[in-house]
Amino acid sequence: LVEYIKFKRVFIVVDLPVPEKLSIEPEDIKLDIVYEDSSLLVINKPAGMVVHPAAGNYTGTLVNALLYHCKHLSGINGVIRPGIVHRLDKDTSGIMIAAKNDAAHLSLSHQIQNKTAKRSYLAIVRGNIKTDSGTITTQIARDKNDRKKMAVVIEGGREAITDYQVL
Repeated sequence: LVEYIKFKRVFIVVDLPVPEKLSIEPEDIKLDIVYEDSSLLVINKPAGMVVHPAAGNYTGTLVNALLYHCKHLSGINGVIRPGIVHRLDKDTSGIMIAAKNDAAHLSLSHQIQNKTAKRSYLAIVRGNIKTDSGTITTQIARDKNDRKKMAVVIEGGREAITDYQVL
């Protein structure tokens, strides 16, 4: 790139590295498929499985398994997270929905954002729960001491509303 500024030559040299091609390899990993149609998959994700490749977990993920199982997944989240509408932590088991096309992905994302899609969890807790049911309203954000974890914060987080009932 050569520019002329007030009749003086200024040379700017830019050295850009060659971009690395992102690719996730399909892997023959058994999936516990609860439901499947032409638009989506409902999978029972086991504890210990990472949802999508990230630092330290480039293989053995749900995405690797989905790519092996499906010919087409929604491309909205790019190469690293095809079809992934929401996520569960590595050590959390539970139902996940994967979108096979962009229309299904957008619809599911809007349902989650607008809270018209409901999610239920069972948890084992320790301690004395004072009421048999209730609502916990708080904010969550990345933990300031451990960015891999989420934490309750006073301000600056996303609203989190949990209705609970003791079984």
